[in-house]
Amino acid sequence: MIRFEHVTKSYPDGTTAVDDLTFEVAEGELVTLVGPSGCGKTTTMKMVNRLIEPTSGRILLDGEDISGLDPVQLRRRIGYVIQQVGLFPHKTVLDNTATVPHLLGRPRREARARAAELLDLVGLDPSAYGDRYPEQLSGGQRQRVGVARALAADPPVLLMDEPFGAVDPVVREHLQNEFLRLQSTLRKTVLFVTHDIEEAVRLGDRIAVYGAGRIEQFDTPATVLGAPATPYTAEFVGADRGLKRLSVTPVEPGDLEQPPVVRLDDPADRAAGRLSADGASWAVVLDADGALHGWVPAAALTGAPAAPADGTGPGLRKRAPQGATVRDHARRMDARLPLGAPLRQALSTMLQHDAGWVAVQDGDHFLGVLTPARLHTALRRATTADAANVARDEVSLDTVPGPGVPAPGPAG
Repeated sequence: MIRFEHVTKSYPDGTTAVDDLTFEVAEGELVTLVGPSGCGKTTTMKMVNRLIEPTSGRILLDGEDISGLDPVQLRRRIGYVIQQVGLFPHKTVLDNTATVPHLLGRPRREARARAAELLDLVGLDPSAYGDRYPEQLSGGQRQRVGVARALAADPPVLLMDEPFGAVDPVVREHLQNEFLRLQSTLRKTVLFVTHDIEEAVRLGDRIAVYGAGRIEQFDTPATVLGAPATPYTAEFVGADRGLKRLSVTPVEPGDLEQPPVVRLDDPADRAAGRLSADGASWAVVLDADGALHGWVPAAALTGAPAAPADGTGPGLRKRAPQGATVRDHARRMDARLPLGAPLRQALSTMLQHDAGWVAVQDGDHFLGVLTPARLHTALRRATTADAANVARDEVSLDTVPGPGVPAPGPAG
C-alpha cells in the first residue's frame, strides 16, 4: 500500500533528515516508526501526505507515485491524527467529525450521520457528546474525536503522529486498547510515529527502529525484542527487552500444564481417590457443561488435617460428610484468561489474584493451566525461536527441573 524507494530528505543547511529510505507497508498493516527525537520518523510520515517533499526517491501509494498527485486531493485520501488533535474550537464535536465528509461534497445531513457513527465507534455517545465543544472534553476524549475525524472519509491510509502522547499513562493505555480494537475491525494501513518503544511494541504489526535518519531494523515486535539486528537497536529497546517481550508473546496450547480435572457433581470420595492415584494435591473443577468453576484441594475431599489460619499447630481434622460431592468443597478461581492472551496479561493476572497458576480457556472450554515456570519457558522458547528464525514449537530447551504445579490461593 505504501512504498518508499530510496527516499532522501536533505535541507539547504546540509542536514539530512532521512537518508536513502526503502521499506514497504502492506495493506491493512500497522507499522510503528520509533526512535529518539530528531531521527527522521515524523519527516518520513509527513512525506506520505506531502506536507514535506522528498529531495530524491519515490513514494508510492497503492502503486501510484504521489509526486504526480494534487497534494490537496492526496490529503483527503489520507487520515491524519496528531498529538495536539487540532480540533476547531468553534465547532461542536459532531461538526468537527463531519468536516472532511462535508469537504468531499457529502450533504450535511449525510456527513453528520457518518460522524455520529464514528463517534459511537470510538466510544463517545453522539447523543451525549455530539453537541459539546472541544473545550468541554477531557484530553482523552479529544483524542478520540481526532481519531473519529481522521476516519470520517473512510481513508485507506492513516498517519498518526504521537497521537496519545499528551495524555496521562492510564488514559493512554485505554486509548491504545481502543485503537487496537478499531484496527482489528477496520484494518486500515497505518503509519504510527512514537518515541515510546513499549507503545511501538504493543501496537505495531511491524516496527521500524530509527537511528539517525535511517532504519536500523524493520521487523515484527517479537523479533526486534528477541533478536536485535544491531547494537544500536539492542540499546534502544533496552536491557529489559525480555520483559517487554511479555507483551508480544501469546499463550499457546503447548505452554500449558494438564492438572487433574474433576466435575462439580462427582462424589467427593471418588474424586479424592482419583487425586490420590495421581499423587496430586489439588484438581481443577469443571461444571456439568465443561466450563471452569474453580479448584479443589485434595485435603478437603479426604478429610486430611486442615492448615490453621495462623500457620501454627497441627490443625483440625475436617472430614467430608457421607454423600458429599466436589461441589461442597470446590473453591472459585477467577485467575483465568483466553488462549492467545499475551504472557504479560498472564503474569499480571497471577499477581492480581496472588495465584500460583492461571486457567486458560478457548471460549468457555478449559484447556489447561499456565504456571510461572511454564510462562518462563514460553518466553525463553519464543526468544530462541525468533533468534533462530524457526517456529516456536520447533524449539526445545534444556531446563533445570523445578517443582510441580503449585496450588492456587493466598500462598501461591
